[in-house]
Amino acid sequence: MSSLVRSATVSITSGDLSIPAYLAEPSREGHFGGVVVIQEVFGVNSHIRDVTERIAGAGYVAIAPHIYHRQAPHFEVDYTDEGLTQGRQYKTGTHAEELLSDVQGAIDFLLAKDNVRPGGVGCIGFCFGGHVAYLAATLPQVKATASFYGAGIVNSTPGGGEPTLSRTGDIGGTLYGFFGDQDPLISLEEVDQMEEALKAHQVPHQIFRYPDADHGFFCDQRYSYNAAAAQDAWERVLDLFSKTL
Repeated sequence: MSSLVRSATVSITSGDLSIPAYLAEPSREGHFGGVVVIQEVFGVNSHIRDVTERIAGAGYVAIAPHIYHRQAPHFEVDYTDEGLTQGRQYKTGTHAEELLSDVQGAIDFLLAKDNVRPGGVGCIGFCFGGHVAYLAATLPQVKATASFYGAGIVNSTPGGGEPTLSRTGDIGGTLYGFFGDQDPLISLEEVDQMEEALKAHQVPHQIFRYPDADHGFFCDQRYSYNAAAAQDAWERVLDLFSKTL
């Protein structure tokens, strides 16, 4: 991590729970936009901490809450088959309203900091976190969302109930979606349905499709890492946050 960024594990409040979160922020004085980072099924691991620090290095205060904390405190695993199995197990134990509470707790923490600008925050999520980010885009203080390859948005929601897509009309900010055409977990038709719903509800949005990219293409620790797609997506995320935060 650059000396231009400082980081720490902090506690946020979600309902009546105290939940750990990884915080990274610019070392210099100033007032910065706030960004919530949502983990993959692998937890707040080294990759998610690195992304949080990269966002801080770009001039934002970023925080990644441990959204599996109710089931597995401080959960983090590497990109192995065993880790994937564990992460998916905990994913099935999550519930939409608890996840929204966790993200709101992270937002409240950010907006209470003296170096965070008031008025709203951004949100970015990957894999399962991409789904959660789409869900969290419905929170009133989320002004910009970057959702990376979130599976199940069209046909499910954490804990059961109407699909997350049905909440699209509640999104009040701008949403960018990032998908690989080679992703076995998200069909091209599902991406089309998301785009149609965003258009129907007049949500400001852009959907980016990468023809040669697989699931997890942004993560340089996964076999599916696609450097060209990841770099393009990163530039678009920074552009989104620059325009909105």
